[in-house]
Amino acid sequence: MGVERNHGGCMAVRSVPPPSIPKCSHPASAANADDQTCGSPRWIEKGLSCVCMKRKGTYERICINLTPLQEERLQRLKHRMNVYFDASRRDHQEALRALWYATYPNKELSGLISDQWKEMGWQGRDPSTDFRGAGFISLENLLFFAKTFSNSFQRLLNKQCGKRATWEYPFAVAGVNITFMIMQMLDLQSKSDHVEELTMFETLQ
Repeated sequence: MGVERNHGGCMAVRSVPPPSIPKCSHPASAANADDQTCGSPRWIEKGLSCVCMKRKGTYERICINLTPLQEERLQRLKHRMNVYFDASRRDHQEALRALWYATYPNKELSGLISDQWKEMGWQGRDPSTDFRGAGFISLENLLFFAKTFSNSFQRLLNKQCGKRATWEYPFAVAGVNITFMIMQMLDLQSKSDHVEELTMFETLQ
């Protein structure tokens, strides 16, 4: 993996199998000519081979090629993105219950449709209506966060750090929106076979 630092625009592009483009060969000025180059995965589809990240006025150009295992994991992840939350599926119901008890281990849940869900930051009595385009994986992400980083999860849920604001975000819905935002930023729902940005690669390790 080679790294070059350049002043100029940023671009996010796909790695391609060697020896197609073994080095980053795209001038930094190219990003200024096309607004799609600045952090947009659409540039990936042009078959380029580097990822550029802006850091403190400089741009870090990193060339990466996916291994077959990473390609496999990426495709598996993209498949998961297409699974929408289905309130009629038993496994989806159980995941929702698991989120409740990971969040409130000592509080009984009266039902999958209940005013209790508002305590967690869902918009209404039925949390299934809040997943929308983020799909089932947004619930999986919240559940993973609640189980794996329970202290941080509880601090954010209960807003224990920082100054309280007059207008505050609904915690659960914000978590769903973060998943959706990442999906959009990395173009994970694209039908193209081209790969995503640098931030994906740690996920694929």
